[in-house]
Amino acid sequence: MNTPKIERVLVAPLHWGLGHAARCIPLIQQQLDLGHEVMVAASGGPLALLQEHFPALRFVAFPFKTITYPADGNMVRHFTWHGLGLMASIWKEHQKLQRLIRSESIDLVISDSRFGLWSRHCRCVFVSHQIKIMSPRFEGLINRLNHWVMNQYDEVWIPDHAESPGLAGDLSHPDNMPKHYRYIGPLSRFDGKVVPKGADPMKVVAAISGPEPQRSIFEAEVARRLIESGERALILEGKPDEPKESQIDQLKVVHHMGDKRLAEALVSADLIIARSGYSTIMDLDALGVNNVEYHPTPGQTEQEYLARLHGPKL
Repeated sequence: MNTPKIERVLVAPLHWGLGHAARCIPLIQQQLDLGHEVMVAASGGPLALLQEHFPALRFVAFPFKTITYPADGNMVRHFTWHGLGLMASIWKEHQKLQRLIRSESIDLVISDSRFGLWSRHCRCVFVSHQIKIMSPRFEGLINRLNHWVMNQYDEVWIPDHAESPGLAGDLSHPDNMPKHYRYIGPLSRFDGKVVPKGADPMKVVAAISGPEPQRSIFEAEVARRLIESGERALILEGKPDEPKESQIDQLKVVHHMGDKRLAEALVSADLIIARSGYSTIMDLDALGVNNVEYHPTPGQTEQEYLARLHGPKL
């Protein structure tokens, strides 16, 4: 009887917030369950989150240009201005990957939305729900570039249901699809878990996420609203690399919660306030939570679309 080959797998999530790292947790666990050796490329908050779940794994750094979101919400101008720097970072990570494949004898690369991690020297998979990128300007050009990148990979894994609209709607079910794509179903670390309601639930739980400065702007707005309401509320800052808690009147602010406490807080609250990031939507769907008030990041068309799709309308 042939023994299945043990593959060396590199998993690399995009580091713009925690969402991409969080949805890589079930992908990493799947590879470990298959008996493969897994290495993870991560830094900052994503590194801390994945080290918490997989302390025995080996982690490597793939430096990438630090991304910020504009305070005025003008994403097109912001990313046009930073476009050359982003392209340079993508090319650098592409070159580093080629060296790492050779030195570590990597068999499989799973890239969650990192554009430069494809190679002709091993099998490479691109994970994304944004098969169609929505943009107020240059949408055709942006999507041609997006499809060119996806077609450099051996496979494109779409974390959504195959039947439209799924959870991502037109983003993951456009007319024009990349080569070698397949739907793998939503990805959530909470999938299949039965979570009881906590004994001492909060009235409101606010999950703060995303790059700066919009992340801090959103947190300040939410904190002001919750303090003025006088209701028992919790703000989850999503900072696993900075564990800390504080209390302001009836408002509790927690930098990070483990999965069990987080899930209990979410299913127990009367209202969830969150960005309409796709990983957040997948997690809340897995938990069966639908009492959510979504606030898209200003100018981020993906989140604006998902907020309209899932409501309530803002």
